[in-house]
Amino acid sequence: MIHPDHVALLRAGVPKQGGRWADFGSGTGAFTLALADLLGPSGEIISIDRDASALRQQEASMRSRLPYVSVEYRIADFTRSLDLPPLDGVVMAKSLHFHQDKLPIIQRIRGYLRPGGHLILVEYDTDQGNPWVPYPLSYHSWEVLARRAECAEAPLMATHPSRFLGRIYSALGRWDVQSPGSSVAHNLSNGGDRS
Repeated sequence: MIHPDHVALLRAGVPKQGGRWADFGSGTGAFTLALADLLGPSGEIISIDRDASALRQQEASMRSRLPYVSVEYRIADFTRSLDLPPLDGVVMAKSLHFHQDKLPIIQRIRGYLRPGGHLILVEYDTDQGNPWVPYPLSYHSWEVLARRAECAEAPLMATHPSRFLGRIYSALGRWDVQSPGSSVAHNLSNGGDRS
């Protein structure tokens, strides 16, 4: 996957430029960079990963490609309680599949979101793991998990082929349902077109 693919997977879930977001399990930052591209210069991102080396690599990449976006890098474990300001959104891109017990993580995310905020989940669309992706969840499994986490909606946003596990999907987790005229609903009904 290349940068435009990462952007396409997130696009429908980022209704406008700006806002305060977090990327949980951000690694070297492919999806953090895509989020920064969508948020623009008025956006703020808190990038969270346990790997300090990956965060340093991500910071160097961000400085060279999108230096105008404010990013705070935190070495932390997103499965534990974090001291975060209220967030407009959280991105979890290919990080939830490392955790077998997913429900407490999703419930914790809800507590970080301000009213109208939402989760963007990017995962492999399979339930069959391997040593590198031990606990994947298909979109169908995400729908089940989202109901257990009391999400009001968990719509599919986009998919992309994957040579490793068939395909990758992006989906929302929304606890506060917005009206049909809202910008997120508009983005989804228009295939994520931000124009």
